Amino acid sequence: MSFQAETPGKLGYAHYVCFPDDGRRHEIIDGDHYVNPAPSTYHQTVSKRLQHQLYTQFELAGKGLVFDAPADVQLTAHDIVQPDLVVILSAKTQMITPTKIKGVPDLIVEIISPSTSDNDRKLKKDLYQRVGVTEYWIADPFEHAIEQWVLQSGGYQLLPAADPLCPTIAPEVRVPMNEIW
Repeated sequence: MSFQAETPGKLGYAHYVCFPDDGRRHEIIDGDHYVNPAPSTYHQTVSKRLQHQLYTQFELAGKGLVFDAPADVQLTAHDIVQPDLVVILSAKTQMITPTKIKGVPDLIVEIISPSTSDNDRKLKKDLYQRVGVTEYWIADPFEHAIEQWVLQSGGYQLLPAADPLCPTIAPEVRVPMNEIW
């Protein structure tokens, strides 16, 4: 994937690496800086359970790699995020560098919390759609639900709720909801 040249007034990766390591989540979306507090313990529990399911069924099965936050994902020159979970299929692992993921992952999972819900449901969803993330899951630990958004004809389509949840990027993978909540 090619990245745009630096645009005056917009932040990029050179700015991003200068942000403090202060326990908060720093991200750049369309050149603007966003900061959120560290996630709650329940958020982290849900993340760990989802990661276990994805790690077991993707990584251990040789289908791809799974990363959890904090992992820098540089989608474009002015879009650097730290999703809760990222899946990169084996055919695309060349985008993984020693310091970051540089390119568009196959699956991104965001687990909402009160401080991130609006950004995850609108700002990041629009970003992931714009850059071409094939599949985007929004996990709601309060409602015990996962929205599965799939890129079709250039836009995200919401799939009906399912249990087990099966990613379209690997339909043989099964994520049983009773293992998450």
